[in-house]
Amino acid sequence: MDAFTLIVASGLAAVIMAAAMLMLYRASSRAAGLLDWSMAGAFFVASNLVAFSAALADLHDVRIAALGNALYIAGHFGIVAGLRRHLGLPPRYWLLAVLVVGVLLLHQTAFAAQSVANRLLLFTPIIVSINACAVWPLWRLPRDGARAAYMPLMVLELLFMTQMIVRACYIAFHRTTTLTFLGSQSLQTLGSLSVFVFLMVAGMSCALIVIREQQLALRKASLTDSLTGWLNRRALHDIADREFVRAVRTQQPMAFITFDIDHFKSINDRHGHSTGDLAIRHVTVLAAQALRGYDGLFRLGGEEFAVLITGSDDDASLCIAERVRDLIARTPLQVDGKTIPMTVSVGLAGCTADDTSWEDALRRADLALYRSKQTGRNRVTRAEELERDSAAA
Repeated sequence: MDAFTLIVASGLAAVIMAAAMLMLYRASSRAAGLLDWSMAGAFFVASNLVAFSAALADLHDVRIAALGNALYIAGHFGIVAGLRRHLGLPPRYWLLAVLVVGVLLLHQTAFAAQSVANRLLLFTPIIVSINACAVWPLWRLPRDGARAAYMPLMVLELLFMTQMIVRACYIAFHRTTTLTFLGSQSLQTLGSLSVFVFLMVAGMSCALIVIREQQLALRKASLTDSLTGWLNRRALHDIADREFVRAVRTQQPMAFITFDIDHFKSINDRHGHSTGDLAIRHVTVLAAQALRGYDGLFRLGGEEFAVLITGSDDDASLCIAERVRDLIARTPLQVDGKTIPMTVSVGLAGCTADDTSWEDALRRADLALYRSKQTGRNRVTRAEELERDSAAA
């Protein structure tokens, strides 16, 4: 494949990338990074247009090379900028301005003007450094469900860096290698072909990142209560099933704390449903402060909540439940200058060897919660107390 054909093919790939990222941006609630990636595609398009025009007019001017290389480096920087923005990092476009000015000035040096090979040696470290700035934050990502979506882009950047380093090393150790402006020598053809592949795969990789993020966001929304941020019943079934199997296998303790807000109906009737929502959020925020960061937090519905505790014996679980109850009782809700006392009734039950599922323990915790309601509210009742009372009766 000759150089001119590769220039056209790379230009079309860049157009597809820019258009795809822009359309995805318009269709995906303005996802972070898409505009930067679209702009990166536009930079690659402009770079290929410069090369296309130079090939048609048979121009061999270092100033044409300077403009094309500056746009080409800007395209690589745009991919990194979009990735950084997507990860919540500043894109640092001021650095792009510095790079473009530096590239244009470097082309004015005698070394750069002397040959195409010199320019390739001069700008390979810059492009490799930009690509490395994309690989590094991806390498450091936590190993979770979202990380797999970033792997194609990271592998692509690594492969592109590798081929650039190999080509530069070959030229550095074979100084007799002759490269011509927009030539079709094997080294230049390899470079042009790698750019074409890079642009095709980069667009798909960036789209994959955004699509995967949206999938995870939708899944989180389906498992999360929108008012409190706690998980819902659907999530409880998934998580509790897994934890119960693990607890049985490892013989580790597992328990449920259930609680609901005392006199919640009167809060709604007296102060309105908006204040009722504030009361629910107030209680869940306080409860989360009293609990450990790895405890499972669930809203079962209305003003009733459950906490899944693993790895704590009966006494430790009781201390956690009392801590939740005490903090809420000591912290009334302040709304529009009014102080609304808040208390919760709490039930506690641990899984036993006779349980066939986690639902058995949750059912006992609910019964203990109702006993707390019947015996004065604002207290913690253990399921074992109900069993002792039943045995005594």
